[in-house]
Amino acid sequence: MIIRPAVLSDLEAMTEIYNEAILTSTATFDIEPMTRDERLPWFESHDERHPILVAEVENQIVGWSCLSQWRPRRAYADTAETSFYVKTSHRGRGIGRQLKQAIIEEARRLGYHILIAGVAEGNEVSLHLNQSLGFEVVGTFKEVGKKFGKVLDVTYLQLMLN
Repeated sequence: MIIRPAVLSDLEAMTEIYNEAILTSTATFDIEPMTRDERLPWFESHDERHPILVAEVENQIVGWSCLSQWRPRRAYADTAETSFYVKTSHRGRGIGRQLKQAIIEEARRLGYHILIAGVAEGNEVSLHLNQSLGFEVVGTFKEVGKKFGKVLDVTYLQLMLN
């Protein structure tokens, strides 16, 4: 497996992975699949300070992770939100862990102070993975999302980098 910075030609595969999560999980609260063009503004909002990494196996994108702006105000500039998604057929192989570790290292390299992760109710695998990498639960927002006919909590975790 190779983990590398994402390029625009990866967006189609990344969108397919994201759509899989939309349709089958609470990893995202988007509820309708998106086209590549609909995801393009999201991709373009990421820059040197907010990188996207992809995991590639046998020339196929099988997962991605990113750092996203936590809040638009400048006082939050040293805090980023982390996300990662892995293609269903490649889960359980450590790809998510490697992507998360790689994006944490990117955050360190970029001088971030705090990383945030939001994990929806029912996504225990993601909760466990984040905690195993040092993220600590800082709170839970009750019933803030609704997906698959169920009202869901979101637990927030943070990792202090320095």
